[in-house]
Amino acid sequence: MGPGSPSGPSAWGSVRKLRLMRYVVVGAGILGLATARQIARDAAENTEIVVLEKEPEIAAHQTTHNSGVVHAGIYYAPGSLKARLCRRGLGLLRDFCAAHALPYDACGKVVVATHDGEVEPLNRLAERAAANGVPGLRWLEAGELNTIEPNVTGVAGLHSPETAIADFRAVARALAGEIAAAGGAIRTGAGAARVHSNGRHAGVELTDGSRLEADRVIVCAGLEADRLAIASGEPAEPRIVPFRGEYWRLRPERAHLVRGLIYPVPDPALPFLGVHLTRKIDGSVLLGPNAVLATARDAYERRRIDPRDIYDAITWPGTLKMLRQHWRAGVGELVRSASKRRFVREVARYVPAIGPEDVVPAPAGVRAQAIDRDGSLVDDFRLGVSGRVAWVRNAPSPAATSCLAIAEELLDRAAS
Repeated sequence: MGPGSPSGPSAWGSVRKLRLMRYVVVGAGILGLATARQIARDAAENTEIVVLEKEPEIAAHQTTHNSGVVHAGIYYAPGSLKARLCRRGLGLLRDFCAAHALPYDACGKVVVATHDGEVEPLNRLAERAAANGVPGLRWLEAGELNTIEPNVTGVAGLHSPETAIADFRAVARALAGEIAAAGGAIRTGAGAARVHSNGRHAGVELTDGSRLEADRVIVCAGLEADRLAIASGEPAEPRIVPFRGEYWRLRPERAHLVRGLIYPVPDPALPFLGVHLTRKIDGSVLLGPNAVLATARDAYERRRIDPRDIYDAITWPGTLKMLRQHWRAGVGELVRSASKRRFVREVARYVPAIGPEDVVPAPAGVRAQAIDRDGSLVDDFRLGVSGRVAWVRNAPSPAATSCLAIAEELLDRAAS
């Protein structure tokens, strides 16, 4: 069945000698596309694949509104899904980009301790990265930092040469191309209202009232993951609370100040990595992101406000508990959001040559952050299976890096 073929129940009603295995994937972000592509690679010939996407185009949200970093697995708790799937995912993504001649640059990352109080946390981060099997890690003393990043100032650093950058939009398009080549259908403008599983079969009811029946449904709904789960009778916890990540960009004549990726030592209590410097595939350099509560799940512009999204966020008990736990960090994020000077000051701590006059605004992103009822920011990927439906309930960074490995994991769980 090609991309333009009908994919409603009538298209699956004909009698065939070999019974079709029907998969429906909800969501055509990079994770949904990676999952559909994995089905196409693993499935027998008598398999139909349909990907449903509510937006008019694929990869409209988190996939194409991020910094483009391919993470090496430095930050994640040993034994966690993030640690395991990031490490495997990097290798799979690197090979995928090579096979499709897509941009991929192992430009490396330096995590910088700017004062003595950050040295011990940096050392703990190095231990965690080593436990995760991150290759090539090197501890840098103050005098060695400039061999990697000539404009960095700090007391110590951790260098990860395998950390890379890629074009995730191009990756998504290549994944979609493989799905189409295998006969799969990607239906844009097709929103899912609810998912059902009755023991032997599963299916999706669309927002237009039509239904698709299937043998397996994989839900990779990103920013709408919780709403679709609740509408389908799944547990209400965790809830997605959107965080807007704002960026600035170095002026082209100042981009030479950054060779690769430069990060601060992160706060271990938060799943965010702090305001950092990222060289993009096109040679530009981003500053950011911060992390402020968004006024909409698609608040890529400051003026975008969705009353329902705001109501859902502030009425979820976990949101208020999270704000009470992390109010100091929240106030700091708001201050940086309101002041370019304060925002730039964060990166000037480790690259002092950068000043407010060196930056211009850049597009923002929105992170789908899951929060439990007790206020915990869900740090690991959260995947589950209910009947014949597999659910992704939390997949923030490094989900793009890990997408091909998460796809393997989802299909293993769905088949068990």
